Amino acid sequence: MSDEIKFSIDGVEIKAIPGQTILQAADAAGVYIPRLCAHRQLSPHGSCRVCTVKVNGRPQAACTQPAAPGIIVENNTDEMKAVRTSIVDMLFVEGNHFCMFCEKSGNCELQAMAYRLGIAAPQHEYLFPSRPLDASHPEVFIDRNRCILCGRCVRAAKELDNKNVFQFVGRGIHKHIAVNAEHGLSETDLAGVDRAVSACPVGAILRKRVGYSIPVGERLYDKQPIGSDIEADRSSAGK
Repeated sequence: MSDEIKFSIDGVEIKAIPGQTILQAADAAGVYIPRLCAHRQLSPHGSCRVCTVKVNGRPQAACTQPAAPGIIVENNTDEMKAVRTSIVDMLFVEGNHFCMFCEKSGNCELQAMAYRLGIAAPQHEYLFPSRPLDASHPEVFIDRNRCILCGRCVRAAKELDNKNVFQFVGRGIHKHIAVNAEHGLSETDLAGVDRAVSACPVGAILRKRVGYSIPVGERLYDKQPIGSDIEADRSSAGK
């Protein structure tokens, strides 16, 4: 195709089409770039920065940076791994993530990312914040102690559910997820089947009365590391 874009990731030639981001092109080629806020069905957001790569020597978020002809992308390097490890470390200590007690364990993308990066325990000091839990809804609860401010619920509600349930409010350390109701989640039009609920990568938004319906040991990341599905696409294509 005349409009095909070619660039490289860690020395491997990648083909893209105009309008694709580096992350989208990498996924299509079976090259895994770690990410948390990015989701294939949602618009790019660039909030978590776990997908940071070097493009022609400069750090960029792969989920928002457009693919361009001839660019040289560094992804799977010691330097990028150190950056991602530090980011994931900070996400753990800025919230209250007790994996052994969390129903999301084994299905949690933050936990799975830590395992992939080789994080056994965070290097930074825990902050142990005290954030409110909203269990007023009959089907869903929010535990803001586990929220990593990825914005997936905000985007999924608007883009997939056609609702305006979640928004960010506040700035800096006071930034948090809020709902469009004065007295909590029960006053919103959120339904338990909404995509905004399943879009949460951690245990911040969970459905009630389904805890441990999938036993530990049979969960998404119990046997295969996060990103294995993308890498399997590359392997099956014989690239």
